[in-house]
Amino acid sequence: MRYAPILDRLSGLGGAKWDVHFAAVEMKRKGRDVIDLTIGNPDVPAPAALIDRAAEAMRAGRTEYSTGRGEETLRAALAARYARRTGRPVGMDQVLCFPGTQTALYTVIMGVAEPGTEVLVGDPMYATYEGVIRASGAVPVPVPLRSENGFRIAAADIAARITGRSRAILLNTPHNPTGAVLTTEDIDAIGAVAKAHDLWILSDEVYEELVFDGVAFVSPFDRTALADRTVCVASISKSHAAPGFRSGWSVSSADFAERLLPLSETMLFGNQPFIADMTANAIAEPSAVAAGMRTRFAARAKYLDERLAQETALRVHRPEAGMFALIDVTATGQGDRDYAFGLLNESGVAVMPGSAFGGTLKGWVRVALTVDDSRFRAACDRIVAHAAGMAEGERA
Repeated sequence: MRYAPILDRLSGLGGAKWDVHFAAVEMKRKGRDVIDLTIGNPDVPAPAALIDRAAEAMRAGRTEYSTGRGEETLRAALAARYARRTGRPVGMDQVLCFPGTQTALYTVIMGVAEPGTEVLVGDPMYATYEGVIRASGAVPVPVPLRSENGFRIAAADIAARITGRSRAILLNTPHNPTGAVLTTEDIDAIGAVAKAHDLWILSDEVYEELVFDGVAFVSPFDRTALADRTVCVASISKSHAAPGFRSGWSVSSADFAERLLPLSETMLFGNQPFIADMTANAIAEPSAVAAGMRTRFAARAKYLDERLAQETALRVHRPEAGMFALIDVTATGQGDRDYAFGLLNESGVAVMPGSAFGGTLKGWVRVALTVDDSRFRAACDRIVAHAAGMAEGERA
């Protein structure tokens, strides 16, 4: 039997990167006490008011078909939100609704890339980025994110990798897995490169509301000179602790949205009306849960940094936003995968190998900040004890 080439392009880019997580799940199933720091699930449930709104909408019959663009109430709420953020008019015709950021990004990339083209993307990157790029037939071009630059993507590094096949720059700010947030200067410099080479800027902004105190969020879409070449995607998954509702969107120029619409409609003809009603309520004002998550995640990252700096040779990269911190494990002499599996098997703490996110993070692991404080402190105790055991073994 014959298969489509897309399946070959995506081979090995799915769940294989999450083997440490799956091993942890299996260990827990068998009764092992495992503290799972691999997945970025919010540490609070979705607000009751949102669940109530979705239930009310279902009971009111809001379970019929939607439009291909998404419900007007939600698109109006999103247009108003982005108009407030940018300080310029944003119309409903610039908004398309999708089941989550992932689907929005997949559709957007399919709309700008094609076989033989290239998409420049920071390395490390969120685990599915390579897949959504390769699905289009395009090739991801990794741009190293340097720890000495706070893991912020640099315009000069992008420019050095541009070819005649380059089609788009994929940004993620705030960034997963590093927690880096691009500055105004970063955005303007990247925008200048995009304009000089006529490139799209695709901006994944799902962590926008999880920026820590003292750090400012900046989007290329908010820069008037870059707006027509920028497409931003986001959702309520992180900001409103509602990943299971799968409610996301894209915001772009009206022309881009119009041209992308038929592709969107062939995948999913609009989102569910009752989820759209809930989402419209959610984004009309600041999230009821985001501020608490920001505070807790920042505090846990600080605690992790201080504990490991004082008691081990491991080095922590403190995030500026998001749900994760990074640990440099090169001092152990082990690679990131060996370290992660050793920590899991010997200490019952599951972390993600950095190499799952790209070559730049070989020698690092990603730690989710999303378990409660007591479990997180226990995880830190185990990481410290594991490091001490490794150091003792080296001395022996």
